[in-house]
Amino acid sequence: MVNARNSSIHGHVSKGFEAVREAFVENFSSRRELGAACCVYRNGEKVVDLWGGIRNKATGEQWQEDTMTIVHSATKGLAAMTLALAHSRGWLDYEERVCTYWPEFAQRGKETITIRQLLAHQAGLFAFDEPVSRELVADLDRLALVLARQAPAWRPGTRQAYHAISLGFYEGELLRRIDPLHRSLGQFFQDEIASPLGLDTYIRVPEEIPNSRFAILDSPSVLARVLGFPIRLTFATLYPRSNIYRALITNPSAAICNDPQRVYSRNLEVASGGGVGTARAIARAYSVFAAGGKELQLRPETLRLLMAPAIPAEHGFYDECMKAEMQFSLGFCKPGPIALFGHPGSFGHPGAGGSFAFADPLAGIGYAYVTNRMGTKLPFDPRDAALRAAIPAIEI
Repeated sequence: MVNARNSSIHGHVSKGFEAVREAFVENFSSRRELGAACCVYRNGEKVVDLWGGIRNKATGEQWQEDTMTIVHSATKGLAAMTLALAHSRGWLDYEERVCTYWPEFAQRGKETITIRQLLAHQAGLFAFDEPVSRELVADLDRLALVLARQAPAWRPGTRQAYHAISLGFYEGELLRRIDPLHRSLGQFFQDEIASPLGLDTYIRVPEEIPNSRFAILDSPSVLARVLGFPIRLTFATLYPRSNIYRALITNPSAAICNDPQRVYSRNLEVASGGGVGTARAIARAYSVFAAGGKELQLRPETLRLLMAPAIPAEHGFYDECMKAEMQFSLGFCKPGPIALFGHPGSFGHPGAGGSFAFADPLAGIGYAYVTNRMGTKLPFDPRDAALRAAIPAIEI
């Protein structure tokens, strides 16, 4: 146990991974960490398992071994895992049109959108014209009607724009259509991934989990956001008609995942940003994919597709929401010029505030970092970057 700014650091690292522990401690002493956890698996073995700091800033309660926190858009990687399993079971073809599985989707210019385009944020469906309330999100049948009626912002496949919240809703309805049991995405994740692997990770948080299990977020000030975000993105987030404002800040906003009384929303599926879990559980899920996914019956063909390079839209990888070049494929974020993680075949997803998780099949690595102090650096937080840089055999 090491003390850093009156915060206790717990856990263990295997021989050769001591630098990761040093970086974790430095996050508290030099990078203003509040509470966090980091876990790394290599070739199926847990080699880093660290946690520490403060779970609740207001009360001073410590981060415990089983503390869970929301991981925001890192949830997208968990959602993408469900569709990867559906592909392995022969339920969908990534190159097929969405409307092949969901006929009502084929309206208002969406007839030719492929699953690959949708999962790469190339469908132009990053915002909603109709109101999307918490009540609507909780009613999957009504939500599906709104999704089907939405028109793309431009011709699908021509441009990329980050579907910050909307993507998970489209993924969820698609999975309901192809699953023989017609389960929601959150239920499918629980039944087919989380429960078989024994993971403390949820896309739909159940009622019975006590508030004491959850980390309380410490959000950055407006000034910190202005100083931390890239300048073009900062201006865009202040303009109500901008793409990113419509995609992330309104109708519904990312705040739909929070509940003042219960910390995080319960029994509500926001598969693009509402996932809650431990770093240990998320790293374990990615480690299974990194090792070939035998426990989940993932086919080698599916893993090869996940590892393959991203395919750009007609106008390239420049993202009309994020105001920068980002590469996405099959629901995951891929390594690129500003997304420096793992080997080229890696796949994962960052989350707003600093969380990040990924699989590196070439290195046999499954990694996850979670935090409750929301950072402002995009797309990857310096705390996460320091941890990854300390992992042997990962090129950054």
